[in-house]
Amino acid sequence: MFWQITQSDLNFLVPLDGSHLAEAVLPAVERLGSRYHAKVTLLHVMEQHAPATVHGERHLTDAAAAQTYLAAIAARLRSSGLTVATHVHTDKEDDVAQSIVQHAQEMHSDLVIMCMHGRGGLRGFLFGSIAQQALKLGMPSILLVQPQEDGQVAPFALRRILVPLDGTAAHEPAIPAALTLARTFGAGIHLVLVIPTLATLSGEQAAVGLLLPTTMRAVLDLSEQEAAHYLEHIVDQCRAAGVQAQAEVLRGDALSAVLAQAERLQVDLIVLASHGRAGLDAELAGSIAPRIAGRTSCPLLLLVRAGTSAGEST
Repeated sequence: MFWQITQSDLNFLVPLDGSHLAEAVLPAVERLGSRYHAKVTLLHVMEQHAPATVHGERHLTDAAAAQTYLAAIAARLRSSGLTVATHVHTDKEDDVAQSIVQHAQEMHSDLVIMCMHGRGGLRGFLFGSIAQQALKLGMPSILLVQPQEDGQVAPFALRRILVPLDGTAAHEPAIPAALTLARTFGAGIHLVLVIPTLATLSGEQAAVGLLLPTTMRAVLDLSEQEAAHYLEHIVDQCRAAGVQAQAEVLRGDALSAVLAQAERLQVDLIVLASHGRAGLDAELAGSIAPRIAGRTSCPLLLLVRAGTSAGEST
């Protein structure tokens, strides 16, 4: 995991489909690769029944053309001092996203860096469902990069980092990841923990709230106080590590509150720990990570594999 390693033995995997949209990741690759002295591998997976175009551009359906394309991108990155390798997976795959996961595992990648809103063979991975599966399979972390609306490649900037927590140890792997990035780039951290209101409870808690509203309201108020103490302890840890940190307990729906907070603070990165649930399983578990991946306007979203203790919110 890149936040646990300081030596030059990190491996970043960067899947590219040949489009300018996917190249929105390159400023992040360049800055992160330079700061952490990482080896970067550019990957293109040949797709079975590939469309003729991707993002309105010619799709890379020929292995030689794909290698030429990756070589050109590699030359650009090497000019910044990065160590870059390229790999074209020539066996045509029906499930490109799953092939990316397999390559990441085989290459012992510490971080996969991808465009957040792609289409074509990468669509499942980029929208979060396959990213969730990858975390579940053991991939430690995935950085999703949001392209600008006008299609331009934004410069990499990291000033404010938002870390949503739920008060359980399972989601605390997000903290060292955020701390490492904050120390490296001089960013501040904003911690947030969302406690539901009576109106935003779900499942069994909602049923109890209907039957015993006064009791449940008191329970939620107590949870808010406990959350404040919990966050105060995390803030102290951050400041002891030399990172500016603030914390806030919010009330309401977790997804809406996190998205609104990210917009209000104009954060550059959201760091989320996730159990790797996807699809219906994620919806039933109340997971917010895959839904944030599809709805956030934040430039960067880092998904970190969650721990093993009980915690269901992401």
